Amino acid sequence: MEKIIDIIQSIANEKGLDIKDVQETVGLALTKTAKKVYGQEYEYGTEIDKDTKTIKLYQKVLVVDENDERLAIDDEKYIPITQAKEVDPEVEIGDELTYELPLDNLGRTAAATLHKELEFHIQRLLENQIFEKYKNMVGKSVFGTVTRIDNDENTYVEFEEVRAVLPRKNRIKGEKFKVGNVLKGVIRKVFIDKTNGIYVELSRTSPKFLEALLALEVPEIKDELITINNSARIPGERAKVALTSLHPNIDAVGATVGTKGIRINAVSKELHNENIDCIEYSSIPEIFISRALAPAIISNVKIENGKAIVTLPSDQKSKAIGKSGINIRLTSMLVGMDIELVEIGGSSATQSSSNEVVKDPNALQNLFG
Repeated sequence: MEKIIDIIQSIANEKGLDIKDVQETVGLALTKTAKKVYGQEYEYGTEIDKDTKTIKLYQKVLVVDENDERLAIDDEKYIPITQAKEVDPEVEIGDELTYELPLDNLGRTAAATLHKELEFHIQRLLENQIFEKYKNMVGKSVFGTVTRIDNDENTYVEFEEVRAVLPRKNRIKGEKFKVGNVLKGVIRKVFIDKTNGIYVELSRTSPKFLEALLALEVPEIKDELITINNSARIPGERAKVALTSLHPNIDAVGATVGTKGIRINAVSKELHNENIDCIEYSSIPEIFISRALAPAIISNVKIENGKAIVTLPSDQKSKAIGKSGINIRLTSMLVGMDIELVEIGGSSATQSSSNEVVKDPNALQNLFG
């Protein structure tokens, strides 16, 4: 155990770990080994001597009254107050005393046990570090190489230290990948599976993936000169994005679309030619809703009990609804409220709701991938 600090420094540098974390791990491995060698019923502690660069192992004993019944059961775990005061005159009942245990007495079996414990806990430390790294990347775009596609059409992707999976349900309808393809996706969730370790799930159907792609393609979004307020998708078909410019000389929609649509087309291509509507956000709900329902021209918007009552000419109703209800449904998702269409013209008004116009239930599959 000589020069343990040098060993800790070496492990930390090699594995890219924090020195304090490695120190705690070494101490934990040593106390686990002591429990296996000396007994599980005892309490142990460790301390690193910075001067000698060595680690010391201590057994903890509890100070008890002279007549405590536990002394008769285990005199190695408990010490009477009179004997404890010979070691430390200021000690009181309930305090702990520590005795150093010579590491030289551990033997070869204990050394092998310590090696296994240290290896196990360093691996757990590495896994926790990787887990925290990717947990903080949820919602961010990543890319990697496809290594396998299983019988359920789940696609496995390797990038950096982990293998991620793109479940079939998180894949855009009509997409197919082959081993060796480079796949982009957004990290949807990360957790530790008891059997397989770190599980990183990707998605290509999440609105967050659209937002991540826009940030990669539009420098103004990446530089936070344009903010994405919200987005909604029916994957592979159509999406809407609400944008706000934080600079007086930047047009949020124009910059995002790009010259001759070059920027938005690049994003659309990655999303299996998904049509993307860019909308200028407004904090005034009525204005925001009327913009979001484009290409329909709206006469009036009224908010009642969290619902938007939209009045429009009869010839604009089909545009507001869109094919299979896509336009009104996306608008409802984008603004966060139900929308009711009230048609004007003719002898009476007719109504349509954002909850009633979706004719194809499969069109909404994987909305929130």
